[in-house]
Formats: sequence, structure tokens, C-alpha cells
Amino acid sequence: MMKKIDLHIHTNCSDGELTPIEVVDKAVCNGVSVISIADHDTVDAYSDELFQYANSKGIKIIPAVEISTKTKKCGIHVLGYNFDLQNKTFLDKLKSLRNVRHDYLYGVATKLEELGYVVHTSELDKIEAVTKAHISLDVVSNPDNKEKLLEVFGHIPEKGEFIEIIMNEGCPAYVKKNTVTPREAAELIRLAGGKVVLAHPVAYKYEDGLVEEDISSLVSNMNADGIESNYIYVNRNHQKINELDIWNEFAKKNHLHTSIGSDFHREDGIHPTIGLINESLQLTDKDISSILEWLSE
Repeated sequence: MMKKIDLHIHTNCSDGELTPIEVVDKAVCNGVSVISIADHDTVDAYSDELFQYANSKGIKIIPAVEISTKTKKCGIHVLGYNFDLQNKTFLDKLKSLRNVRHDYLYGVATKLEELGYVVHTSELDKIEAVTKAHISLDVVSNPDNKEKLLEVFGHIPEKGEFIEIIMNEGCPAYVKKNTVTPREAAELIRLAGGKVVLAHPVAYKYEDGLVEEDISSLVSNMNADGIESNYIYVNRNHQKINELDIWNEFAKKNHLHTSIGSDFHREDGIHPTIGLINESLQLTDKDISSILEWLSE
């Protein structure tokens, strides 16, 4: 039986739905043996209790984080793996990035309210690593916004569509967030002894119009160790885009290691679930062993 791994999972410590313990349970249910929780700008999911529980269930955990960064062209997510969870400089920087998120929350909430939307700002402020996804979900799921949403969209949008039309750069509720560059995030990860991986390059192609030359320049500037080439992208029309062959070839050509992740947030019947079970993946046990070996070095 082929081993299953998933190195990009979110919990309710950022914008996921499941607790860290529930993520382990889901991994067990899906036959996954190695996982990484890569919450946004936080490692709060990691505790002695989690590691002990995972070990009791036969699950190996490789510590991870997903750092939100910004270039001149678009936002970029940088994944860090197998770093020192006790590195004070690293933890302090993550904390400062989370504080920026709350400044961002209040700025966006003000603009959304000016546009006529109701935002539960005080409730959102209780989320330590609050994200665009939290804010947009709050808006689209609030019955008080139904009339406004129908007026603007003609239907009740999902959170991703709301972000793309209302919150992203060039949109009416866009707020610039003070953040770090991909290179700065990479340096921070390396400072804590970790490996640097560019998250889901396929997403930047379809969401931000980046071409191969842009990605090459990005990974070179970051001095990235690898890319998340084994990733199923789901567009706003719920179409799944499988470009594993393209990005694995890109990795080979650019002498980069490869990684694999579902980017799981919640079970919705649309996006890949933990372990990417039921997705068209062609990774062999040798491929998976190679990924795990370099991440564990």
C-alpha cells in the first residue's frame, strides 16, 4: 500500500475548521502517515499534547508554517519546514506578523462597512491569526448582508469570490498590509534551521498571472529549497486544475526539491481533503521517501 503524506494542512489556529487533534484524527481516517500543519503566520497548533497524541496514533508530524509575504506583483505564501519551534527570534517575528493582521482587519472592516456590509469586527479580533478568509466568510455568511450581496453579485458568493471581487488589490475594500518579502520570510525560516518552500506556484499562475519566468525569479531571489509542485488548484468556478507534471518538471529544471500538500481548511466536497485522497496523483513510495528525507535532514 502506497504511503500517504500531506505537508500543508490548516487548523482553527488560523483559518481552518478542525482543531489540531481533529486533524490528526482525520489523517488517521484517510490513511495518512505523515502530516504538517502549516497555519498562517503561527505555530500555535504545535504542543506537547499534539505530538504525543499523534505519536499514539502512528502519525509523524513535521513542523511547518505558512508565512504571508508580498512582492510588487502579488501576495506570495512561503512555507517553512522542520524549524526550531523554540527559536525566540522566529516566534517573535511571527507574533509581529499576526499583530499586522489585526491592524489589517480593522482597516478592511472600516472599508467594508462604508460599502454597506456588516462585519463582526470584535468577534474576528478574537482570532489570533485572522485572515482575509475569516473576514470574507463572516460577511458572506451573515444574513444581514444578504440584500447587499445579491445587489453586488446577483447571488450569495463564496468567500473566495468575495475576496477576489471586493478585497484584493484594485478592489473597493483593498487595504495594503504591512508585511515581509518572500526573501525576508525565507531568511527567517533558515534562521530557525528550517527548509524553505514556495507554496502552490500553480495558484500564482491562475490568480495573479505569473509566468514561469516570474516563478524562476522568485525562487532564485528566495534561494528556495523547494516548491509545492504536487498541489491540486481549485479555481473560483470549482474546477480542479492538475499541473503536477508541469511543476515537477519546473522543479527538476531548477534543481529544486518538491513537496506535496492539500492546503486543507475544511471538508467542502470541492477542495482536496487531508492526504489528497481521491485526487489524481502519481507519486510513488520512492518520490514520497525522497520528499521526507530532505525535509528531515
